Amino acid sequence: MGTYKFRVLLDNTTGEDIFRDIKINQDSTFLEFFDIIIQAFYFRGDQMASFYVSNDSWDKGKEITLMDMGINEGPDAPIIMSETKIKDLVLSENQKFILVYDFLKMWIFLIELVDINNEEKIDAPKIEISIGISPDEDSKKIEMDTSFTDTSLELGDEFDDIFSEFGDEEGFGGFENIDDLDI
Repeated sequence: MGTYKFRVLLDNTTGEDIFRDIKINQDSTFLEFFDIIIQAFYFRGDQMASFYVSNDSWDKGKEITLMDMGINEGPDAPIIMSETKIKDLVLSENQKFILVYDFLKMWIFLIELVDINNEEKIDAPKIEISIGISPDEDSKKIEMDTSFTDTSLELGDEFDDIFSEFGDEEGFGGFENIDDLDI
């Protein structure tokens, strides 16, 4: 089996080109690919992540998750990085993938296959080119939507006020403390 060379571009707001060219064996798993990408950009690798098979318009397709989330089964179910070989999802000579790392901060890596060498075999994935300074993983802040401040829902100050509508219905009267219930 041979090698693939991928260009991995970190989507960022600075306008600076930040990318790495990574060479990896065709029969490597997406988990090995994930590990070398995280290493190449000096991220910790302690957040959830998913690859997506993509197209020329950078649309998200089939999902390859870091862990089995047990979400669903069937043809549209996500597959797992450690169980999926890269060669199984390279469908064209300019195959594209998207890697989303840390679903709160949404670090996005745009990945494109730039070379296929069917004769070469390497011992481990390697970074061939490193352009641009990778930002600190913690530099991206989580943007929380604080627009939900509806104060029209006032529940009252007392527990009794909230549940007073139940009154002395069946099973609710005759004791004031759960310990008074004879079980």
